[in-house]
Amino acid sequence: MVRLAFVDLETTGATATADRITEIGIVQVDEDGVREWSSLVNPQAPISSFIERLTGISNDMVAAAPVFEDVAEEVLERLQGRVFIAHNARFDYGFLKSEFKRLGRSFRAPVLCTVKLSRKVFPEHAKHSLDALIERHGLQVDGRHRALADAKLIHQFWNQLQTQLAPEILDETLKELMARPSLPMHIDASIVDELPDTPGVYLFYGDNDLPLYVGKSKDIRSRVLAHFSADHVTAKEMNLAQQVRRIDWIETSGEIGALLREAMLVKSLQPLHNRQLRRNQEVCVWRLVETEEGAWMPQLTNAADVNFSAADDCFGPFKSPREANKALLGIADEHGLCQGLLGLERLRPGAPCFGHQVKKCLGACVGREPVSVHSARLMAALARLKIKAWPFAGPAVIREGDDRYVLDAWRYLGVARQDEDLWPLLETRRPEFDLDVYKILVKLATRMKPLRLRP
Repeated sequence: MVRLAFVDLETTGATATADRITEIGIVQVDEDGVREWSSLVNPQAPISSFIERLTGISNDMVAAAPVFEDVAEEVLERLQGRVFIAHNARFDYGFLKSEFKRLGRSFRAPVLCTVKLSRKVFPEHAKHSLDALIERHGLQVDGRHRALADAKLIHQFWNQLQTQLAPEILDETLKELMARPSLPMHIDASIVDELPDTPGVYLFYGDNDLPLYVGKSKDIRSRVLAHFSADHVTAKEMNLAQQVRRIDWIETSGEIGALLREAMLVKSLQPLHNRQLRRNQEVCVWRLVETEEGAWMPQLTNAADVNFSAADDCFGPFKSPREANKALLGIADEHGLCQGLLGLERLRPGAPCFGHQVKKCLGACVGREPVSVHSARLMAALARLKIKAWPFAGPAVIREGDDRYVLDAWRYLGVARQDEDLWPLLETRRPEFDLDVYKILVKLATRMKPLRLRP
């Protein structure tokens, strides 16, 4: 018989690295039957009024309770050699790992999450919280939001599955849910338990401190493990996996923070396997200038020289002059524009451009089309590439969780949580224009608010 431990914790908050355990409940199941155990734990930190209302556990109740160090040995003894079963198991498992880590000890166990189990065997239902399971399966409630009471509810749900599902279906489901993801042979398997399922960026390192690859995700854990999944590995990812020796990550408040942090890290660290977001000093735009003949023609301008607060005459941006010229050639062919008047071809006085000779130019180069008409058609053709002018008179912010991303003229200045964090960002030298950051921020323009600084 497989030895099981149904576990629930009450805590001072939701962050395992910062918050602490206030109560532990364990239901042990094995060949000897069912045994229950629970203990309040002094978190050595205050319990907020919100948590007290939710759990019923107050500061007074835990004042005389043992600290985690005093119950650690018993907890370990009750969990060792058992399948760790909990509802939203990464929460409870993560808290216990953090508590043991503070004591300089490691804790590992095979883990089964009953939220994932419920989703797998009852996909027709939208909700899989413990309250939803209570209602759907008629579980008997005896003190909700207390550790042992909730652990007993999980045990009840488990018992119901034994009678509701065919043994072979349940066994196959458990095998799938508990399968350990494959990792490169040089990576410590315990990293699987530590990877967070939150937004952020992750970094793969080889034999030195220079990262091989920087990526971002709304779920760091899932994305990192996907790199090493046999179902997804390409020759490129296989090559990367063989080089990885260490994995690090940075959690962010959300997807926006992950996008911006990835773009910045790739530029600053230049990882070998990142190609798309690598530093590029050749970013440029087409700017319309008026010639002596009254025609408007595009002039290639480095993006660093553009004032994006007033960029009404700019189009692009492009990652290189080569890409800019290619785009302009395409527009000329599509709209019958004169490559000579666009500066893409050198004209001899009175001679038509090559495009006119092959009937691709309407003849502005030899007076068959008024220059003013040609200029108007050029502006219309470029309209879809028009750069969006910075919509504010000064800096702006985007809020995501507790973070404020500080922006100015399509440049990302940094992140601030407190008002006092804003000034250093505004007073430092403004970063160079970055094409990737521009593309991110343009899509988020509707979420930006002008930065209002207190006097």
